Amino acid sequence: MNKYHRERLARLMPNGKPRWIRVYDNGEKSYDRYTVVFTGNYDKDIPGYGKSYQYVGMSSSPSHPQGFCQHGECPHIIDWPTYGHLGKKIRFEDLPEDCQKVVISDYRHLWKLCDVCGVSGAKFYESPYKWLCKEHKPQ
Repeated sequence: MNKYHRERLARLMPNGKPRWIRVYDNGEKSYDRYTVVFTGNYDKDIPGYGKSYQYVGMSSSPSHPQGFCQHGECPHIIDWPTYGHLGKKIRFEDLPEDCQKVVISDYRHLWKLCDVCGVSGAKFYESPYKWLCKEHKPQ
């Protein structure tokens, strides 16, 4: 990994945590207790609408067969100008571990970071279903 990639990864994921997110907990008022809004300039466009903003709603066990994890996108940021409908702001570290894994995976994909080493500029490969840099691309 060269200096540019190390610095970009450090800016996007300081200490291994996503920088450009906002996290909410509605205190078990609904099955999608946790909402994570992805912020920053990750450049996602919806055809016909322009820029879109990504978010994910999750239960505390998003990967469990009876858990909940649903992604969405909107032409405006869903937590601005107010966020009370999403619950109380919490830190990324306060999310359950399974929720953190979902958020990190989504974040890496939005910013095109390699799923193996974090290098930017990764490309998506359907087999295996991952974002990979030149060094880790499938043979």
